[in-house]
Amino acid sequence: MQPRVLVVDDEEKIAKLVGSYLAASGYEPVLAYSGDEALSAFASRTPACVILDINMPGKDGLEVAREIRRTSNAPIIFLSARAEEIDKILGLELGGDDYVTKPFSPRELMSRVKAVMRRATALLAQTEGPDKGQVMSHGDLEVDTAKRSVCRAGRKIELTAIQFNILAFLMRQPGRVYSRIEILEGAAGIDYEGYERTLDVHIKNLRKALGDDTEMPQYIGTVRGIGYKFIERIA
Repeated sequence: MQPRVLVVDDEEKIAKLVGSYLAASGYEPVLAYSGDEALSAFASRTPACVILDINMPGKDGLEVAREIRRTSNAPIIFLSARAEEIDKILGLELGGDDYVTKPFSPRELMSRVKAVMRRATALLAQTEGPDKGQVMSHGDLEVDTAKRSVCRAGRKIELTAIQFNILAFLMRQPGRVYSRIEILEGAAGIDYEGYERTLDVHIKNLRKALGDDTEMPQYIGTVRGIGYKFIERIA
């Protein structure tokens, strides 16, 4: 079965161009030309990946991404004519997996689609990995890798797929310092083809979800000039 990819762009010419490249690359394209059409198509067709234009009239791409992230961790690649760093960071904070600036090369976009799809497959495979059933605890924090659940003080915490994998990866070896690339490779299981700032955004969102104080962190520590670590608990 061909992986289904939802393409959302109010410019019909761009949506159809991307769709034709997707079809030639072995994917089944589903086209939508507005935010409302996108959400309807996502609910009925359950795509494996979404290519989502940010700047659309009515319900824009960021609003669509928020809605999708309430029920799904399907990879999202944002398209935008704006190249400012703040736009990229905002898109990632909303759960985006990659960001491509218009005008773009369709071949490069196909490469990005393949990359996020490989990462999504690797994330899913980890559920059935050798540590299936492992429960890790750190104070009031508990992570169950089989159920892919996280609880703090008995309260369930909702994480995206990549946030969960980053947390589980770091938690397996408390105190060990990892570079950004090592974390992304270890958490996703493959080389990461995005820009380095992505991990910083995921860490920021992970800390927020855990209620971790950035000044006096209990869980995720920053090692300046290197990367991050899961903080060892001193008895």
